[in-house]
Amino acid sequence: MSLIPDDVIEQVREAADIVGIIGEHVELKRTGSDFRAPCPFHGGTHRNFAVIPRKGMYYCFVCHAGGDVFTFFMKKLGMDYPTAVREVARRVGITIPERGPTGPDPREPLYSAVAAAADWFARQLLENPEAQVARDYVTTRHLDLETVQPLGLGYAPKSKALLDAMKGLGVRDEVLLEAGLLASREDGTLTPRFRGRLLFPIHDLRARVVGFGGRILGEGEPKYLNSPDTPIFHKGKLLYNLHVAKHAMRKAERAILVEGYFDVLRVSLAGIEEVVAPLGTGLTAEQAQLVKRHAPHVILLYDSDEPGLRATFRAGDELLREGLRVSVATLPAGEDPDTLVQRKGAAGLEEILKDAVDVLERKIQILDRKGFFGTLPGRRRALDRLLPTIRAATDPITRELYISRVAEAAGVRKDVLEREVTISGKGKGERGPGSTIPPSPFPIPQLPASAEKALLLLLLEGEPWKSRVTEAVDPEELEFPLYRAVFESVADDAVLALDDTSARAYEQLKAEGLGARDPNEMYDLAVNWMEARRLERQLERLDDQLPFESPERQASLIAEKRRVFDELRKRYPRYKIAKRRRGAPGT
Repeated sequence: MSLIPDDVIEQVREAADIVGIIGEHVELKRTGSDFRAPCPFHGGTHRNFAVIPRKGMYYCFVCHAGGDVFTFFMKKLGMDYPTAVREVARRVGITIPERGPTGPDPREPLYSAVAAAADWFARQLLENPEAQVARDYVTTRHLDLETVQPLGLGYAPKSKALLDAMKGLGVRDEVLLEAGLLASREDGTLTPRFRGRLLFPIHDLRARVVGFGGRILGEGEPKYLNSPDTPIFHKGKLLYNLHVAKHAMRKAERAILVEGYFDVLRVSLAGIEEVVAPLGTGLTAEQAQLVKRHAPHVILLYDSDEPGLRATFRAGDELLREGLRVSVATLPAGEDPDTLVQRKGAAGLEEILKDAVDVLERKIQILDRKGFFGTLPGRRRALDRLLPTIRAATDPITRELYISRVAEAAGVRKDVLEREVTISGKGKGERGPGSTIPPSPFPIPQLPASAEKALLLLLLEGEPWKSRVTEAVDPEELEFPLYRAVFESVADDAVLALDDTSARAYEQLKAEGLGARDPNEMYDLAVNWMEARRLERQLERLDDQLPFESPERQASLIAEKRRVFDELRKRYPRYKIAKRRRGAPGT
């Protein structure tokens, strides 16, 4: 069967009267802004089935059936997805142009597997005694299960029950592995990727569940774990809640960008529905392009601490490159969108949003408050921080306004600043009209090849290498400051807290990856070298100590030094040659 273009599917979905269509099959009665009826899927008699027109979805609070207008036809009338789309299109008078290859989508087994897992995880949250910890956690966030049920939140048990459940549904292990639901251990055995976590389903623009974000409950790392990249899930190309928020974004002509899953839930449940979030990482160019498709204006609503501000301005620059208008809303100290809405409700948040200022203006406010414009060296440093945002503005009028504002704030001539913007931007990866190379607003550090670098490349591969590296090496042992900063941030799941230079180093390392190198060989060599460095530092300490000891104690230290040196030669026979040639630590 021919594929239906995505934009046409969106057009059909938005044109469909979900209340009218579902109302042909059940007797709907208005309840507030929603409509209720007995569930047509499990034969209920009470009005537990809700149709929510503002979200274009339905949900049963008893059997947990839910979806959009297409899903309703599929479940109620047994249609496949393309047939359901065509039937709705016929009803709303939209002609569907055909395109693409014929035949079933080869990714369909992955979509089916993830959908089946999402339903199973949602049932675990409601029914599994082990999930009491998750239910209690939801309560501590001042939410109730009836509120979050339609959102599809779930719980992943610590056991391997998922494998048995999926096997009972006929889903093969190879499909679960490719869909990112299972992980393969070193011995080849398969285990659920998510264990002991509260799960947030992540949807694509067609409202299909394609992956999950999981928050650990209790001790363990990382705090949040996402599905790995798969043929249907690409973390940097999706936004949490966009499948619902896109309609509100078009209507409000704005998007609100927050950092976390709970921030999205709290804000959207308060009635401000045009809210989305990146998936635990910095905003990517692809995500900025997604926002641009649905709204011309973005309000950044991140935390106001230092890491939050860094993430704010990185996201702001990425959005400016797409020609969007970008504002920054400032939260009170110690608040995030979740806590603010809990305290002051939607009205309190709207006040914050109403006072949002342009992203460049917010930068100037912060620099002015810190006294940067009070001295000549301070002005130079302020310009260094403002220039990346000026260059990021691809809209010519916005860039012109930015140049004028910064010239005024820093007390420099506009023509001088224009030359600085043009000259300094050349050769640094700046993206102009027609360019596809993303600019780098951060200094490009020199990253020496070393055992420390090898360990970082392994660390960035995720599990199981992350656990192996962090168990074998302490961050304090890394002598190159940039490597130590990146190591600590990845180990603590705090990449967004990196300063600009360290963040650039992190990006370079991520881009390099392992390539064709054997990770096991890299690990063995690197850990062996780090152990050799431990012994070498021990020798250095003994050398420093020797001149200040008594003759008797010196004899004991010399014997200890000989023992350490012998062990070092065993681990690294060419130690003396390597030490003479070594530049950066571990080279």
